[in-house]
Amino acid sequence: MRSSHNWQDFLQRTGAVLTDGEVSHFGDPQSERRHVVGGDVIADLSHLSLICATGEDAGSFLQGQVSNDIRLVTATHSELAAYCSPQGRMFAVFRVFMRDGVYFLQLPASLTEPTLKRLKMFVLRAKVTLADADTEWVRVGVSGPNTPAILAEAGLALPGHNDNCVTDGGLTVLQISEPAPRFEIIGLSEAMERVWTQLRARLAPVGAAAWSWLDIAAGIPVVLPGTVEQFVPQMANLDLVGGINFKKGCYPGQEIVARMHYLGRLKQRMIRARVETGKRPEPGAPVYAPDFVDQSAGTVVDAQPGPDGGFELLAVVQLSSIRNGELHLDSPSGPKLQRLEMPYSIEPVSEPAGAGR
Repeated sequence: MRSSHNWQDFLQRTGAVLTDGEVSHFGDPQSERRHVVGGDVIADLSHLSLICATGEDAGSFLQGQVSNDIRLVTATHSELAAYCSPQGRMFAVFRVFMRDGVYFLQLPASLTEPTLKRLKMFVLRAKVTLADADTEWVRVGVSGPNTPAILAEAGLALPGHNDNCVTDGGLTVLQISEPAPRFEIIGLSEAMERVWTQLRARLAPVGAAAWSWLDIAAGIPVVLPGTVEQFVPQMANLDLVGGINFKKGCYPGQEIVARMHYLGRLKQRMIRARVETGKRPEPGAPVYAPDFVDQSAGTVVDAQPGPDGGFELLAVVQLSSIRNGELHLDSPSGPKLQRLEMPYSIEPVSEPAGAGR
């Protein structure tokens, strides 16, 4: 269980159905999936986790570990960033923000323990302390066309632009990705109970899967246990959503990431698709295409139930296979993927001259 027992108990009293500490739904998951498209919703984010970094060397330590420029993270600005292996493959994708001089790294709860353990290996003599911050801080997400007005009417400060944040009255509000306006609110349990009660009068509660679907719709990459060390950041479009700074100094995997950027050797990109199948595609599941015959041409990043049935997913796929257009899940003859629009362009979908498999 990632957040405090008091918060979990509070959610259950408001109708939440929990599975392994994660909110599955609030009684009608099918209705929630439909409402999250264009509706105004609120979600508990206990399926995500926080690592905090404190100490006078916290900023410089993180600057040497992740793909984005931590010097740009302030009390009013957050960033996406990747944590990579020396081979440039992602261990995790973070949203990094600052509150009261402390850096916070948000990532899936399922990766907190191994990521924290690995980060601690490289602290050495740096004056920085890394810790799991979940038991102290509660996070909720809100999404929908009317949420800016609803938050303002509730007395919450608004950041004003995507990736901006503001802390006021003990609450931190992050503005994150479109297409719908989306915000995260972070605070201590008692304050967050008041916020939840106030906002729920105007917002429909939804489970974790519905919130993750919003990430899929926004084309925001995630690393989950089934995809650790599978992708270089650009394969998962992290460069297209502001998660890489190519002018900053060194970090693990930086040489590989930079070479792919400057020499044009990128052969895979992340797409969004829909598939009709009876079981949720697991992160790491293979994607096949005719031009690769019986070899995998791609990998599922994440998948969640779609508003109209089936599942919607993000998958990293070979550019040649994207161009050819026919993709199948799990086997060359498996369920066919129907490609969906992204809120940003991955074009041109073409391989660099002379590139092979």
